[in-house]
Amino acid sequence: MDFALTEEQKLLQHSLERLFADRYAFEERKRYAQEPGGFSHALWKQYAELGLLGLPFDEQYGGSGGGPVETMIVMEQIGRALALEPYLATVVLGGGLLRLGGSEKTRAELMPLIAGGELMLAFAHAERQARYDLADVATTARRDGTGYVLNGAKSLVLNGDSAQKFVVSARLSAGQRDRNGLALFLVDAKAPGVSVRGYGTVDGLRGAEVTLAGVRADAAAVIGEPGAAYPLIELIADQAMAALAAEAVGAMVAAHESTVDYMKTRKQFGVTIGSFQALQHRAAEMLVAVEQARSMAMLATMMAAEDNVRERRQSISAAKVQIGQSGRFVGQESIQIHGGIGMTMEAKVGHYFKRLTIIDKLFGDADYHLGLVAAGGGLVAA
Repeated sequence: MDFALTEEQKLLQHSLERLFADRYAFEERKRYAQEPGGFSHALWKQYAELGLLGLPFDEQYGGSGGGPVETMIVMEQIGRALALEPYLATVVLGGGLLRLGGSEKTRAELMPLIAGGELMLAFAHAERQARYDLADVATTARRDGTGYVLNGAKSLVLNGDSAQKFVVSARLSAGQRDRNGLALFLVDAKAPGVSVRGYGTVDGLRGAEVTLAGVRADAAAVIGEPGAAYPLIELIADQAMAALAAEAVGAMVAAHESTVDYMKTRKQFGVTIGSFQALQHRAAEMLVAVEQARSMAMLATMMAAEDNVRERRQSISAAKVQIGQSGRFVGQESIQIHGGIGMTMEAKVGHYFKRLTIIDKLFGDADYHLGLVAAGGGLVAA
């Protein structure tokens, strides 16, 4: 199988490398985090100018028709730079739900705005009691004439405090953990009854608690088929995990490179610590972990659009296991080799470890997905 990038994909990769090298020094990142929403709005516009925000969308909606590989390239560079912009929330999650489930009218109206950097979305799905169960939704949608009334609360909505619209999951029927009876609604962030409380997360990004109290949504606000939204939610979660796997690889590569560079300059007993064989072995083990993660991230990318749900889910879960294990190992080794300075806010390596830790938790940690792989009979069916 040929894993080489095409010329267009290489050009995208090189363009992103130049962009982040020029605009995302560590001190600049700190400054971006102080802006409204916790990211650079000027850089977000530059994302739009480069075509990054419309990358997965068809050309008729202002995009370029890119696929999972293009998303992987973008997310890996975001991981290397520790970029703060809400690409995952707006393009992969919110934009993905519109792309896969939105009506023709909705896509024609909103996707060009996303591609142009004028509209930010957030996926309001997770709830406090749900843990990692995608089907556990207590938020309700009650039919009211031709529309619906939404009531409930959503937790840890990624970049929810900067979104103009939410894609909200709610239950029309069946039990709280039933896969049937779910629906998705497009809700304006400033609609009556919507309350948003934003906060910073441990990795320097942003999240929000979203409360819906008697929020009205008309029939046109429904994404996909009412009552049958679970397969779409599951698919977009899988695609988000594939994107996060690529981001994690970028963060691991950068953490490893930073650690090796530190070993070449830090001196102890009159010599650089990189001359100590024990530390050389640890750096080599870090590289092995990074390459294992890269291989599984590539598998996740290839399987992200797979129609066979069982194979897709098993592959994505297996990738999530490896990403979680490798991320933990690389992050811990980076901190250990850097010594005390690795624990400080001034050391970038600690921020990589924080982001890798959060990536492991999003949509289920390594232990959770290991259980799913085992319950499903392994990566390859017997």
